[in-house]
Amino acid sequence: MSGIILYKSKYGATKKYAGWISERTGFPCVETDKADVKKLAEYDTVLLGGGIYASGIAGLSFLKKNIGKLAGKKVIVFCCGASPYEQKAFDAIVKYNFKDALEGIPCFYCRGAFSMRDMTFKDRTLCRLLRKVVAKKKPEEYEPWEKGLMEVKEDEKGDWTDISYIEPIIAAL
Repeated sequence: MSGIILYKSKYGATKKYAGWISERTGFPCVETDKADVKKLAEYDTVLLGGGIYASGIAGLSFLKKNIGKLAGKKVIVFCCGASPYEQKAFDAIVKYNFKDALEGIPCFYCRGAFSMRDMTFKDRTLCRLLRKVVAKKKPEEYEPWEKGLMEVKEDEKGDWTDISYIEPIIAAL
């Protein structure tokens, strides 16, 4: 089996997972923005990884645009988020992102990392506003994603990447 790993990593967690999968499979890693769809014809399997931002999966637009050119290939997606895994939230992400030609593509969740100081100004500002809203709630009432948002102080980095998250992906190959 031959394969390639495409990834879009804003803050590094998705790139880390792509690297771990590459080490296990021998598949090369290519940033989605640098991928040449013509070269994908050389591979049986295409994995695409991206971070979750506002319910969307980074890099998935590449797959949507080119899914017709990937007919007959095994396609797998993995997404990374800072929140602890929660089935209901993950199901909502899949439902939102995997419509029409993407419906039925396997998708896996990998917990990522969170660092306010590494964010763009825009992301940091939005995150601060969101944290202010969430801080008004009692911690015992937080949704799983809110716990993830609030457990890291602004000057710290939360890194929940764990190589064990790739096991279901490897098994699906």
